[in-house]
Amino acid sequence: MNQIFELLTYPFFRNALLAVLFISIAAAMTGTYIITRRMVSLTGGITHACFGGLGLGYFLGVNPIIMAAVFAVGSSAGVEWLASRYRVREDSAVAVVWALGMAVGVLFVFLTPGYVPELNSFLFGNILTVTSADLWTFGGFTALLIAFFAAFHSRIIAVAFDADFAKVSGLPVKFISYVMTVMVALCVVLTIKLVGIMLLMSMLSLPQMIAETRLRRFVPMMWGSVVISVITCVAGLVMSIFVDVPCSAIIVLFQVFVFAVARALPRPRRS
Repeated sequence: MNQIFELLTYPFFRNALLAVLFISIAAAMTGTYIITRRMVSLTGGITHACFGGLGLGYFLGVNPIIMAAVFAVGSSAGVEWLASRYRVREDSAVAVVWALGMAVGVLFVFLTPGYVPELNSFLFGNILTVTSADLWTFGGFTALLIAFFAAFHSRIIAVAFDADFAKVSGLPVKFISYVMTVMVALCVVLTIKLVGIMLLMSMLSLPQMIAETRLRRFVPMMWGSVVISVITCVAGLVMSIFVDVPCSAIIVLFQVFVFAVARALPRPRRS
């Protein structure tokens, strides 16, 4: 216990804890929407599309995170556009974005002169490198996401559960879908530094899947996801420091373990 209190004296550890809190809230809100709307594959598509932005950023010598954000937002909007405009199935549109992002990323990483040492941090994540500037960005995005949910929460829930019925009811389905897809894309980009591209999908799906085993309503499931995400992330962060292994892998293993336990335990009867 004394060792944990000692860790709190280090700025990098305090930054990591705050990053966990911000990203857990943002990932829980966007992830609950994804799980409810059965769009988990969208997370994978956007995540791998980000790799194209990272590769292009390194090749052009610009901030790779900015280019990843451009690719993430563009790919997410592209999926919505293909699905609504040309009636392409969303999973098929995601497959196109997924393949294109990876191909572009591999191409430009190969064309970039020299070795790209920072690439591993984006692929596998390192939350201990989070800076104060990152925290301001995380906090600003989380505040924006909360404000959007507060203003449109009933419409978001309606679109998440039944977009067709919401459209017939006169709700702004296209607006909600586009904005939420962009929010998911931005959350993916910001979360890259937490767990990396390779393990990012877990942050946007596993806590929600755990909460879904006990909670059925949108808002309780969302806040349950926040609690689960914070607990597993903090536990994984602390353990990774003591055993000297990547925290992203430990976080995902914790979440998978909790999910397995939640599925194994008997579920409460519905009233």
